[in-house]
Amino acid sequence: MSKLDATDKAILRAVQSNLPIDARPFAKLGEQLGLSEDEVLERLQALKQSGVIRRIGGNFTSTALGFSSTLCAAQVPEDKFERFVAAVNAYHGVTHNYRRDHRYNVWFTFIAESMDQIEANLAQIAQDTGVPDICSMPAVEMYKIKVDFPV
Repeated sequence: MSKLDATDKAILRAVQSNLPIDARPFAKLGEQLGLSEDEVLERLQALKQSGVIRRIGGNFTSTALGFSSTLCAAQVPEDKFERFVAAVNAYHGVTHNYRRDHRYNVWFTFIAESMDQIEANLAQIAQDTGVPDICSMPAVEMYKIKVDFPV
């Protein structure tokens, strides 16, 4: 997909912040935009396949739900990189995972029901991958978690 048309842009604007809370949100969105549910879903699938979007999902304030979160940085040797990333990504509580050009070359966020659970999961990742250098920097205060991109 090389260029977004007006319909794609309208869909992207809507799903960023205004996805209807409904049993059939894409049908409702289609009604708002003058499209069928199938057309909305087909366009979103095309946007995903082309790399314009990665996922559609809710953003929740984890602390309001009683969860803990931490930012992690790991020093991962190249020969263990793929295994480490796969191990981290296997956890549902990992919301972001990035490679960085730095001594600590993998950064990810981890959310779980408690810091004890996060620490146990990080210890398991270290044991399973042979990567012991994982720094955990628990969130103390949240300043911003959401951004809307101009489309």
